[in-house]
Amino acid sequence: MDILANLALGFSVALSLSALSYCALGVTLGMLIGVLPGIGPLATVGMLLPLTYYAPPNEAIIMLAGIYYGSMYGGSTAAILLNLPGTAGAAVACLDGYPMTQKGRAGVALFATTIASFFGGMVGIFILAAFAPVLARLALSFGSPEYFALMVLGLLAAALVGGASPARSLAMVLLGLLFGIVGTDVNSGYQRYTFGIPQLGDGLNLVIVTTGLFGIAEVINNAGRIRKGSVKALDISWRSMLPTRDDWRRSVLPAIRGSAVGSTLGVLPGTGAALSAFVAYAIERRSARNPERFGQGAIEGIVAPEAANNSAAQTAFVPTLSLGIPGDAIVAIMLGALILHGVTPGPRLISDQPELFWGLTVSFLIGNLLLLILNLPLIGLWVRILAIPYGILYPAILIFICVGVYSINNSTFDVGVAILFGLLGYVMRLFRFSPAPLLLGLVLGPLLEQNMRRSLMLSRGDPWIFFERPLSATILALAAGLILFMLVSSFLRRRRATAEG
Repeated sequence: MDILANLALGFSVALSLSALSYCALGVTLGMLIGVLPGIGPLATVGMLLPLTYYAPPNEAIIMLAGIYYGSMYGGSTAAILLNLPGTAGAAVACLDGYPMTQKGRAGVALFATTIASFFGGMVGIFILAAFAPVLARLALSFGSPEYFALMVLGLLAAALVGGASPARSLAMVLLGLLFGIVGTDVNSGYQRYTFGIPQLGDGLNLVIVTTGLFGIAEVINNAGRIRKGSVKALDISWRSMLPTRDDWRRSVLPAIRGSAVGSTLGVLPGTGAALSAFVAYAIERRSARNPERFGQGAIEGIVAPEAANNSAAQTAFVPTLSLGIPGDAIVAIMLGALILHGVTPGPRLISDQPELFWGLTVSFLIGNLLLLILNLPLIGLWVRILAIPYGILYPAILIFICVGVYSINNSTFDVGVAILFGLLGYVMRLFRFSPAPLLLGLVLGPLLEQNMRRSLMLSRGDPWIFFERPLSATILALAAGLILFMLVSSFLRRRRATAEG
């Protein structure tokens, strides 16, 4: 009965006119951003974060989440029709989606990805509603040492699992932790790393840093690859979207397996939807009777990854809302948005503010239904938008970014900080450093320091408190095991490469 009462509360929040408007706005923007190559949901959520200043917490998170999972739907459109992946996760859809288009089966591919995305999203929503409250209740027994250990594990997992280069990702996490201590120390009142600049007394604004690091950096990064709008609108009839009986038969099990992969990996910090899509594709290809079909237009090659990345997008909120540990960089931005609104993420979020959690969960259901209804009819519009010359599109985005940053505090200093972080993000991309772990370090850094200090105050400065409590000691042992595993794996790879060379 509790679940029914909670869902009723969620529907009362999510079906309000304000929440529906923000949900529709988020999923529509998400589809649009997913279609446009080179921007991606991470940059978009960062760019639109200033809008959350003018919205209540519930509506702000509903909109940002809609952008996130909406982009998963839209990303496959350009990948299938034009071989241009709008998001990292949609890159897998190019492998078999574009060959289907070349064979005249673009409509079937788009229909299959829409249904698979909806199915994967529904599975992820069910897992979120079922397991996040249970995990939160278990975590209510956590103290500050356990929270400290959890955050250490989350940061290490993000650095060592999610990135292509663990050493580079770990360096970015440490840099994010350094940025997180800029400002006034709440315990002593001393200013740290402000260099005498009064505007830095309150620390680096998460909105400004995120906007520059992802939004401005993406615009600069794509400016050197501007292409003329040469996209031609494709006429796709409703009849051409109908799958054959063989298509349905080949799609059922891949959709189930992809949803299982995405739901599992989405919960783990640092993995994200993109990794889920690649893993799901690899599993399908390995388990297929005729693996040579993959890359030639196999419908399984688009169904499984789409189900995986959409289920992962939903289950990434499980550790975020129940433990306060973001599943990936995009959810970390939403975690920061909650903090900006005075909402403390963690186990007490679900019990203290059930309307936020259950309203957000039900909004996922409504948003996925909206995406199912809107995605196919709007395909023609998305393809025509792709025809806009990038020389017009990206400068317009840059202007909106600067206006949004300036509107936060009506300060040109904030615009300058955003530009500096934009240049930093661009340089990081040139040297193949991912900015996502930096953001995780920036968001979790102050919470990590707060729980470490609280623990040391309880133990009167004795660091053994982190190891004498069984749960925190177990979590820290897992973190140490993760480091050891990555070191051994790296050593074995280098040894194998030396032997082959």
